[in-house]
Amino acid sequence: MVRHACGLGIIAVLLVSCVTVAPTPPNLYIENLPQSLVTPLTLEERIQMQEAWDYLRQGWLDKAERAFLRLGPESPLYDLGLGYVFLLRDDFSSAEGYFRLAIEENPGSLLAHLGLTQLYQKTGDEDKIFNALREVLKIEPANFWAKEGYESLKIRKTERAIEAARAAIARGETESGKESYLRALHYSPESIPAHLALARLYRDEERLSSALVHLKAASSIEPDNIGILSAYAETLTEAREYEQSLEIYQRILGLDAEDKLAQERIETLRNRLGIVEIPSLYNAIPLAPAITREDLAALLAVKLKDVLGETSSQPPIIVDISTSWASKFILKASSLGLLEVYPNHAFQPKRNVTREDLAMTLLKVIHHLEGQGHRFIPQIPLEMIEIQDIVPDHYSYRTVRQILSYQIMELYPDKTFRPTLTVSGADAVRTFDILLALVR
Repeated sequence: MVRHACGLGIIAVLLVSCVTVAPTPPNLYIENLPQSLVTPLTLEERIQMQEAWDYLRQGWLDKAERAFLRLGPESPLYDLGLGYVFLLRDDFSSAEGYFRLAIEENPGSLLAHLGLTQLYQKTGDEDKIFNALREVLKIEPANFWAKEGYESLKIRKTERAIEAARAAIARGETESGKESYLRALHYSPESIPAHLALARLYRDEERLSSALVHLKAASSIEPDNIGILSAYAETLTEAREYEQSLEIYQRILGLDAEDKLAQERIETLRNRLGIVEIPSLYNAIPLAPAITREDLAALLAVKLKDVLGETSSQPPIIVDISTSWASKFILKASSLGLLEVYPNHAFQPKRNVTREDLAMTLLKVIHHLEGQGHRFIPQIPLEMIEIQDIVPDHYSYRTVRQILSYQIMELYPDKTFRPTLTVSGADAVRTFDILLALVR
């Protein structure tokens, strides 16, 4: 009886020893293999890769390692799979090496970046975790696993950096404070407090260009924040960027028409820029369905004021511009020979400008600027320009073709120029901006 019992015990032990204990699934976030990885492969390769990946996700590390080794270094899963195997074995150095090889081979590998992120989570390096999560979200912005961790870490790291910056500034350690604010912007480029604090620090140091970088960023994040816009406009004025400052103050006035400070600053800047006599009428030009000759004179004088130069001759006698809001600009343009005064000394300021008129004026401007040393290089050879609605012997043909060659104006899709069509304010402004860009 005893012998029989012993025999049964030995059999039981042998049976237990033959039982395979199922492994514990790994405590990692491991996604399925992406279709983009397996689609280019043969059916047999797909089966082998899926089997190796299944071993990994189930926790069979030895089997997974053998399967990845069988796939060989030429497999897109080789470095990636071994990276996860070593990560699960807490061999972080080897795991990081394999993940980096996988990323070097395929920079857009979501699985490799996810593995690297979780490796840094295990080692506790928050900066590396943050950067790795950011890389994951660049590849897949909606990745729920990375997004949740990224947002919470981003807020925590930003708040810590701003607290450190404020403490450093309070201690009088300005450089350390600036470094901490810049670190906050590394975590949260949209942080208004960090941008404004840096702008104040740089402004105090009279590093206005650096201050403007942060004020511009802050104003783009909150474009309707009058406080930010005011600081931006003031700093632009200090930096002698008067035109840009004027534009910002005009934006402020658009948000709050009763802003007295903005009204005063606009008046001061207009005086400084020499455009005091063009309030609402000049600003209305871009919205005009058709510009007039006085509008054209104002655009010429204001848009090109820095390149036209001074007039050397007496202004012509003009009998019909005394009530025109643009009289000083008409005198400037006509004195330079850029706009015609008719034989009867009339200018006809209210007459609409056609596309043909605009082309002829533009060519006069180009010739005037060439006389001052500017160069204009045609972008399209003249012989390649075909105009369907102006015959070669027409008086404006050569002028229009020359302007088209500079690409300051363009033909319509049917290759017509439509010379008698009036010019809208928006088209006129855009045309002068193109011309000014060629001059600069």
